[in-house]
Amino acid sequence: MKFFKPFIVFLIINFAALGIGSWLMADGPQGEWYQSLSKAPWTPDGWVFGVAWTTIMICFSMYMAFLYSIRPTSKVKLLFTIQFLLNIGWNFIFFNQRLTTLGLIAIILLTIIVAAFLLTYSKDLKVKSALILPYLIWLCIATSLNLYIVLYN
Repeated sequence: MKFFKPFIVFLIINFAALGIGSWLMADGPQGEWYQSLSKAPWTPDGWVFGVAWTTIMICFSMYMAFLYSIRPTSKVKLLFTIQFLLNIGWNFIFFNQRLTTLGLIAIILLTIIVAAFLLTYSKDLKVKSALILPYLIWLCIATSLNLYIVLYN
């Protein structure tokens, strides 16, 4: 029970972030603006994003439930809140406002926050720290995609 309740709460919050982010992106990847951009050759097919984010949020929710059950501190809450805001904010900045450079800054900051979780709490979570790796790896890929768009458009 110590894990289950926070897991459900983090699942709800994290999937809400995906929903809010999708809502804030306007036409998003299907829009004419994004479709007309020169994109990185390694840009995945559209369906990959849904599978990736679903997997990431399940793993991240598990990670946060484990972390919060042993470290329910204000620092953990603050890092999570910053991560939440940057995650949903990137969609609005990049897709809705079409501010690709500002989007790049936001996604770099998000990557730093997620890396900070991994580095700061790996001693506490040990092998469970691997649950945050899909998020960090995906953010590195997404950052490279955003950087490509900034450089070639």
